[in-house]
Amino acid sequence: MNERSDRRTSAVGVGRPRDPNVDRSILAATRELLVETGYQKTTITAIARRAGVGTSAIYRRWATKESIIEDAVFGIQDASLPATTANLRDDLLTWTGWFLTQIAEPATRAAIPGLLSAYHHDDGAYERLVRRSEHPARVALTERVAAAFPGRSIEAITAAADTAFDLLVAVTIVRGLTNGLVDAEAFCARIADSLALLVTVNRAELDAGSSRPSANF
Repeated sequence: MNERSDRRTSAVGVGRPRDPNVDRSILAATRELLVETGYQKTTITAIARRAGVGTSAIYRRWATKESIIEDAVFGIQDASLPATTANLRDDLLTWTGWFLTQIAEPATRAAIPGLLSAYHHDDGAYERLVRRSEHPARVALTERVAAAFPGRSIEAITAAADTAFDLLVAVTIVRGLTNGLVDAEAFCARIADSLALLVTVNRAELDAGSSRPSANF
């Protein structure tokens, strides 16, 4: 474990119990500053000033600026994933809209480029973020695809769901960062159609078909 992650782990739980109201004030101040001033100017000193607390109160909770920003923009996304229905395509449409909305939040759009740059200096930071914000959603999508195709092998289900999830994350991040929610309804419909087609096609059948000799015309 590197020094920064050591600091973050050891900083939490030391001293007096944390006041949740102070936590909320700090995270709200962080989101406000990201929108108003951008990533670079959202410093710990600026956050403390906006939240009306001392910098020591922040360092008792978070060891780095990046860890505060992660909690500020991704912590609010820890809520339950969208509920599923009997219609796979409708669920994929809901998921696409949900992902896009999270990324298109002004604070998130301001934070992601700066965080990606910071992750170059902390090899474990991105992996921690993925485990926190991505893994539960990936598992939930795999379970939804499995429910839609109970006759498929777990290998086929996992391959289809992983590919669909990777595409879903990639396209919504790019779209959210560059266009926000402009023309979101049409965009989400196109992506849901593509994802539904991707997970519906059985790769095993395709592989079997490609192994058959082609007819000569």
